[in-house]
Amino acid sequence: MAAIQPRISVEYTDDATIVAFTDEKILEDVDVRALQESIEAVIEQAGKVHLVLDFRHVRFLSSAVLGLLIRISKRVHEQGGQLRLCNIHPGIYEVFKITRLTNVFDIYEDVDSAAQSFSGPS
Repeated sequence: MAAIQPRISVEYTDDATIVAFTDEKILEDVDVRALQESIEAVIEQAGKVHLVLDFRHVRFLSSAVLGLLIRISKRVHEQGGQLRLCNIHPGIYEVFKITRLTNVFDIYEDVDSAAQSFSGPS
């Protein structure tokens, strides 16, 4: 593929599959498309996945990323999995609140609490 893949890291734990974004900015459409391909590949490989998206390094993102998150959420749920978000920068969290995405996504402080939420009571 000619496009440069956004940098993500994938970690598999007993409770969850953790995808950490390592770029500070996710703004360009080409980056969003490549990110979608990368995350969809993780979802496909895992099947019924408990997926945690870690935003620890992200400080800026485009509205296209919000759309991507909704598509990822739909895909995970279609396969019987669950999605959690964590480590969202306060400025980005404000965008989630304004767009009411805080009602759509389960958002946690950190990776550990997000991953542990899968094994806790539903």
